[in-house]
Amino acid sequence: MKIKPILIIAGEPNSVFLEIFFKTLKKKIINNPIILIVSKDLFLKQMKQLGFYYKIKLINKNNINFKTINNQKINIIDVTYKFKNAFEKITDKSNKYLTACFAIALQLLKKNNFLGLINGPISKKNFLKKKYLGITEYLALKTKRENKVAMLIYNRKLSVSPLTTHLPLKLVPKMVTKKKIINQVELIYQFYKKVLKKNPKIAVTGLNPHCESNYESSEEVKTISPAIKFLNKNNIKIKGPFAADTIFLKEQSSKYDVIIGMYHDQVLAPIKTLFGFEAINITLGLPFIRISPDHGPNIQMLGKNKSNPESLIQAIKFLNK
Repeated sequence: MKIKPILIIAGEPNSVFLEIFFKTLKKKIINNPIILIVSKDLFLKQMKQLGFYYKIKLINKNNINFKTINNQKINIIDVTYKFKNAFEKITDKSNKYLTACFAIALQLLKKNNFLGLINGPISKKNFLKKKYLGITEYLALKTKRENKVAMLIYNRKLSVSPLTTHLPLKLVPKMVTKKKIINQVELIYQFYKKVLKKNPKIAVTGLNPHCESNYESSEEVKTISPAIKFLNKNNIKIKGPFAADTIFLKEQSSKYDVIIGMYHDQVLAPIKTLFGFEAINITLGLPFIRISPDHGPNIQMLGKNKSNPESLIQAIKFLNK
């Protein structure tokens, strides 16, 4: 049986990703071969400054011999880009470089020769420039899966999924629709059944505090409850809506595999409090599995060699299953 490699985009060049990548390699937990899309120049500069040493092997993106790919050396697809220093200030100067990285990855993934894609953090302010809410939406558009994807912050004990992602709070109520809830739950259900071989138990939060509203008809009554009733009739184990301030209590959350929230921080704040870097960001609904370590570029830690690699470790362990 052919062993499929893991494809990794190093992401924002001025981030802590390569540091955590080097630290992950030291753990020796990687079974499947890895192919890294990165600037060779940047890779060598950061490796030297951070005090690591690994041998590299340049890979031709147009002619990859998968039979010879292994982890004796770091397999690199070089996206030619010259950097003055190992670490610089994050600006939009690297946008052309990042666009090229994603274009190469998407082209390679079409052939289904990889276990999945891991991408390092991206500066939303500079790279996405308000055109996309996040990389989830960016990849959805590039793969023609717009409005058909979902964000899952995964941990084997408990996962969460925000119905809306990087959206201002004032816009959230308009996006809470019966159709969107049903689509998201179905994506999560199919992922758990197909990939994790598990029939998930799902909880859904309300939008308003305590699932109450001073208005005559709340979102819980108009939208969320009808969506839950529809899904229950289709044999999906789902309950709610629950008040967001109590659903994460241990005696409540331990009953479920996934908690779906109505907006980003409603579920991401508690999951990060519970699991820290032991959670990973999985995009559901793409033609391939896409995972991102659950942290940003972390410019405050650039070059300090103090960043925690655990989220990348968990991402690779997930694909190594």
